[in-house]
Amino acid sequence: MKIDTKKSPLENLGTDALVVFVAQKSGRNSDRNPEAKNNPKAKEEKKDAKNGSSKAYVEGVSKALQAKIQSAIDDGSLSGAANETVLFRDAGLAGARHLLTVGLGDQKAFGHEKLRQAAASAVTALKGTKAKTVALALDSLPHNSIGADLTVQALTEGALLADYTFNEFKEGREAAKGIETFSIVSSQKTKAFDSGVEAGTILAECVNFARWLGDRPGNRMTPTILAEETIKAAKNTKLKVNVWDRSRIKQEKMGSFLSVSLGSSQEPKFIIMEYNGTSSSKRPLCLVGKGLTFDCGGISIKPSAGMEEMKYDMCGGSAVIAAMLAIARLKLKVNVIAYVPATENLAGPAANKPGDIVIARNGKSIEVNNTDAEGRLILADALVYACEQEPAMILDAATLTGAMVVALGNTHTGFFTRNDKLAAKIEEVAEASGEWVWRMPLTDYHVKDMKGTYADLSNISASKGAGSATAAGFLEQFVDKEIPWAHFDVAGTAWHVGDRLPYCPRKGASGVMVRTFVEMAKTFE
Repeated sequence: MKIDTKKSPLENLGTDALVVFVAQKSGRNSDRNPEAKNNPKAKEEKKDAKNGSSKAYVEGVSKALQAKIQSAIDDGSLSGAANETVLFRDAGLAGARHLLTVGLGDQKAFGHEKLRQAAASAVTALKGTKAKTVALALDSLPHNSIGADLTVQALTEGALLADYTFNEFKEGREAAKGIETFSIVSSQKTKAFDSGVEAGTILAECVNFARWLGDRPGNRMTPTILAEETIKAAKNTKLKVNVWDRSRIKQEKMGSFLSVSLGSSQEPKFIIMEYNGTSSSKRPLCLVGKGLTFDCGGISIKPSAGMEEMKYDMCGGSAVIAAMLAIARLKLKVNVIAYVPATENLAGPAANKPGDIVIARNGKSIEVNNTDAEGRLILADALVYACEQEPAMILDAATLTGAMVVALGNTHTGFFTRNDKLAAKIEEVAEASGEWVWRMPLTDYHVKDMKGTYADLSNISASKGAGSATAAGFLEQFVDKEIPWAHFDVAGTAWHVGDRLPYCPRKGASGVMVRTFVEMAKTFE
């Protein structure tokens, strides 16, 4: 689907479908209106506000469109609630075959994420109409303080994210193509519109690339294929990609990472991405992502039910790769490096056994008391190597623990850091990106629970509960205290979140954290 912007009367477009926004207002302003006592409409709005209800309204469209939509509002079939879609099939208004209204909810609770979700809801609702050309009436958007570029960017992201489908292994996939052109139309147009489309397209395409990496099955996305696809995607950008093989990983004394790969016939890969967008004197942001392309749990094998979903155990790594691509394509004036340790975790004859002891790059010994707690083993060596580069900050992302799913479900990504200043910054950039995060506790008690009996550390906790926090406590042992660091556990948000977000597939990878990591990179400019 192609997104573009146009300055044109709606009637001149001749499009398959027209999208119009409908918002809600509480009517509380009538209390401050000196004419309210003699204004029946104001009295009605005041009554609605007192009863806790909201009144839907539409603006910025022709009288014919307004009359059609107002009629639906009056008969109760249209409320303007957030993401509500009402299709007027074959309405034949404003030069469009179909009319679709999309609810924005309360006009006072307005932000980028609401726009992102509204555009996504429109694309999803129109898939059944077989519309090829769609126009969105930007003038129907209520007045707000969001800039034109960010408004168009959010709409672009939502539309393109909702358009993503993983069907490359299905027959008839070419015939299943949907909307071809999605035009954002206004009576006025500025250069900011086009810059918004460009930025939104880059971000959405990179998020969709992260999804595609995760959605591919294990036999079609091995560590080698992941490295190859990263190299291919980085072409024509300023990204430098280097990939270490098994012998180099061993040479670099990454014994913890290497041990996880021993049960698989597939070679492990250590993917290094480097982007230099500013002076070399500026310390880089560093991103680290878990790249388990398939995880059966090793000898501590997982239950068979749902094991096919363990192709998503690389979603932290795919988010890091996609974020680097977006940073490079946006040409941000920052320095960023990324590390993705990639391997399979299988139960082959040479696999880690419960009780085995391995040595990480920093010399710490680790008892592998559960081979299914392997993500922290591969991240440990990557974090040590990242610290050696003396970055300004390290952020890691991993589908690390089932305990995080228990704690936060599939709504929020839990993050861990002892740095209050960094925590505040993470919450700020996540809010700007539209992604939901929640700070989790990390204390000395969690670290104490990870002490080993026969080695420095155990890869599982010695006590019950707090599995996500103890995992973070384990990772902390491989990060220099002087470097601001945060760990993001995306186990609950990396896939199957379409029941929460209209721009995510009902089933499949979400591409979570790509937008947040890009927003963090912007703060280094």
